[in-house]
Amino acid sequence: MASIFNRIFKWGQSEAHSVVDSLEDPIRMTEQGIRDLKQSLHEAMASLAQVKSVAIRLKKDSGDQKRIAGDYERKAMLLLQKAQSGTMDQAEAEELARTALARKDSAVDRAQSLTKDHQSQQSAADALQTKVEKLQRDIGKYENELVTLRARARTAESMKKVNKQLSGIDSSSTISMLERMKNKVEEEESLAQAYGEISDSTSSIDEQIDEALALPEEAEGADSLAELKAKMGIE
Repeated sequence: MASIFNRIFKWGQSEAHSVVDSLEDPIRMTEQGIRDLKQSLHEAMASLAQVKSVAIRLKKDSGDQKRIAGDYERKAMLLLQKAQSGTMDQAEAEELARTALARKDSAVDRAQSLTKDHQSQQSAADALQTKVEKLQRDIGKYENELVTLRARARTAESMKKVNKQLSGIDSSSTISMLERMKNKVEEEESLAQAYGEISDSTSSIDEQIDEALALPEEAEGADSLAELKAKMGIE
């Protein structure tokens, strides 16, 4: 029994902390530790059932011996009553009564011994029950803590990845790159505007030249009329 509980509580010894700290995967090892505790709990509950079974049997045997003792005492009294009433020889009745009383005393002694054994076994069962219940509570607590540990580990892993990515980004160079991009865009916009102004200026000059060279409509009509008169021989 002691070896069982040594196995049950060895995982919780202080030396285990330094072992866990050195493990590459503490969550996996914690899961294995809980599985080991559950196996120990299963074995402890089997032992508890056996201890309780013995205690129950001892209590029953003690009760049986007490009933046997009472039965022998009742038989001895009946034998003496028969002798007193004359229905049985007194010497024979007393001899049988003494035998019955001797067996009664033996049964009483046996009942007392069984009662002591039962009390001892029951105390062991109660102590074992207390340890089993504590182990059950501890396993429940460890399982709840493991759920939290898994969540924290996932969060820590995500944060590590994000921080690792962020650590590889040079914010100053990014800002500088954006400024260069902004300047380039402004240069392109200014250049486009300049080309537009040049195009507008060229068109305006051409229009001025054409306007300057154009003849008035009346002059154009007079020339045409003179030409027609000359063709017809009219002065």
